[in-house]
Amino acid sequence: MRCCKKIIKQLVQVFCTLLVCGMTSLAAGEGIEINKAEARLTDDGYLLSADFTIQLPTAVEDALKRGITLYFVSEFAVHRSRWYWIDSGIESYSQTTKLSYNTLTQQYRISRGGLYQSFPELKSALRTLGHQTAPAIAAGLLEKMGGGYLSRWSKKGSQVGATVMMRLDLTQLPKPVQVSALTNDQWNLESTRYHWDINPDTSGGAD
Repeated sequence: MRCCKKIIKQLVQVFCTLLVCGMTSLAAGEGIEINKAEARLTDDGYLLSADFTIQLPTAVEDALKRGITLYFVSEFAVHRSRWYWIDSGIESYSQTTKLSYNTLTQQYRISRGGLYQSFPELKSALRTLGHQTAPAIAAGLLEKMGGGYLSRWSKKGSQVGATVMMRLDLTQLPKPVQVSALTNDQWNLESTRYHWDINPDTSGGAD
């Protein structure tokens, strides 16, 4: 009987340890997740967009509130899949978006190129940061009537697809912060590289 109680006690301890570790991993490992990606057909070509959910771990959020600017890079690409050879790249696009915090005004700022927008709360800033778009991909790729090259490739057995991903660029952090980030898993913020096929006859899209 005493042996059984000891075993039960050990099992409870192991369960509690796993539960705490699981909760810690979930809180620190949410990072960047993709929710939606689509290629919308316009007169200029295909406009690629994606929506990400971004959850900053404690260490990253603390650094942001201390005045450290965070640089997020989104990467879009369109390629032609070929069963008989490696994929052929058509077009790619990379964009850097800065997230910063002003300790005086207590405002968060999203900056893209020469444009910026301020937010009173981090949640709303991350929501805007998570919406990423790319310019029209290869406007000359489409003919006025129908899908142009896309249609011809599909008829030949090739499929046109797109990929997107987003990550926190550690190389643009201040050197002292880089050293700390390299030894702290909480700074490893990177989504999976998401792939979807583009239908030349519709706007295309994936959730």
